[in-house]
Amino acid sequence: MGNPHLSRRVLLGGATSVALAAATGMSAGRAQAAAAPAEVPALWREFTRTPYTHPQIPYIGRAGHRGGARRLPRPRVVADVRDFGAVADGTTDSAPAINRAIAAAGKAGGGTVTIPPGTFRIDDVIRIGHSNVVLRGAGSTRTKLYATRNLTELIGPYGSRYGGDKSSWSWAGGLIWLAPTARWDSLVAAIKAKAWPFEGWTGNRRDEWRTLTTLAPARQGSWTVTVTDPTALRPGTLVLLRLSDDPAHTLLEHMSGGGPGPEAYTWDDKTKLTSYVPYEWPVRITRVKGRTVTLERPLPLDVRPEWNPQLTTHVDELTGSGVEGLTLEAVETPQQPHLLDKGHNGVVFQCAYDCWADDVTVRHVDNGFGLVAASACTLRRTRVAGRGSHHPYFCREGSHDNLIEDFTIEARTTPAPSGTQLHGINVEGLSSHNVWSRGDMRMGTFDSHRGLPFANVRTDITVENNGRHGGDASAGPLFGARFTHWNVRVTNARAGMIRLDGLAPYSATVGLNEVREFDQIDVPDFTGDLHSRLELYGTTDAVHPRNLYDAQRELPR
Repeated sequence: MGNPHLSRRVLLGGATSVALAAATGMSAGRAQAAAAPAEVPALWREFTRTPYTHPQIPYIGRAGHRGGARRLPRPRVVADVRDFGAVADGTTDSAPAINRAIAAAGKAGGGTVTIPPGTFRIDDVIRIGHSNVVLRGAGSTRTKLYATRNLTELIGPYGSRYGGDKSSWSWAGGLIWLAPTARWDSLVAAIKAKAWPFEGWTGNRRDEWRTLTTLAPARQGSWTVTVTDPTALRPGTLVLLRLSDDPAHTLLEHMSGGGPGPEAYTWDDKTKLTSYVPYEWPVRITRVKGRTVTLERPLPLDVRPEWNPQLTTHVDELTGSGVEGLTLEAVETPQQPHLLDKGHNGVVFQCAYDCWADDVTVRHVDNGFGLVAASACTLRRTRVAGRGSHHPYFCREGSHDNLIEDFTIEARTTPAPSGTQLHGINVEGLSSHNVWSRGDMRMGTFDSHRGLPFANVRTDITVENNGRHGGDASAGPLFGARFTHWNVRVTNARAGMIRLDGLAPYSATVGLNEVREFDQIDVPDFTGDLHSRLELYGTTDAVHPRNLYDAQRELPR
């Protein structure tokens, strides 16, 4: 054997790496890393003992459509867009026909609307406003929607609630827009009246809700809550957990992990951040037994009396709807200066729950895929390509438990114009428990736009870390607690926004190649010990488990 310390497993691993490289075309070094003996971090061993309450790593094993179900629904076909007048000639405006087909499916109670191979020109927004409606092309390489106009032209200038000439099309709205019809109507009316429409789960003035019941105290990670009055609660119902902050901002401190750093932080002047509170978390009820209510996911936070915890109603959600098997290509125009986007945007989910996109590419867009007050949605096999975008993926306030997996951000095909900005995979505004898994990012960064997002995970991703984060100072901290970056390969060795041990409180960086600080360098928002951990630094791919989301899904409940 030569070296008595070499085990048979190690020798087999070396032979396997050679075969793996030959079979897949990957580099011998990458193949050897993939076949190397696994290194199990101490953090993983700890997590498996306390998966719902670990101080640094969140439980995200139920993220995505229907708790991360591997198979997406296949509702029966009820319409073909050609029967409503769509023509695959690349010159006829087929948007009215496609929207008529979608409306017919909604009126029929749901079903699949098919788009055959070919190029269909669209001069308007494609709107999916009814639940259980799926728009399905023949595949992203076969069916193309060619969008000739932007949202500013189609709806009007969408000004910012923070003043100035900023365009809210920089972080909202899509040329394929999945949102309940009532939300769409009120949104368009508010924009045309030059009023600011609230984007969240409780309406334009955040008052379209009523209390169903108050809650007894409970701990983060509990799958059950005790309610005062269960009479309005039924299994399968979607409710909001609503937590209000108190004058001492102990809810925001709790989202940050607690302790001296968050307690010493100045919260009162963070007006944009405090506008995001109350925290609203949508979740389905799975069981009601007496006053004990079981939820489909464990509690993301403690439930404490000082936060007036309630289960409430909300605006009608869009559920069970999806977009599949197509490319949305916008007419190619230069990327606009920062925050002046015209709205050549891709696919956006708003007030959506248990919805999805699968095998969808967007090209030449200002902003690619968006989640706006959207939760429990799955974006699978999605791709952002073309001339470069402001936000390839954005996850706005009130978005929780979403799964973005097997995603690609291609390198831009034209140089970035002066004054433009590139972010990457964005999360902000108290959004929590979202997962980005198995990604190929040829540009961008792991963007936080401040607003105290917490308990989000990026895992098994390769990234050319050349983007920059955003965020208004009034939006508060870049990170709350329990951010985790797990098995990340940075191709240009830039640390910013990816190595978390000096930035995010009560967070974890596990399995990261060696990186260094350059370009945009941030300082932590909180003073003192961040209680953030770094493990298996300099190691990627050989870390076990390789993918934190997949591994959490396999844990027994």
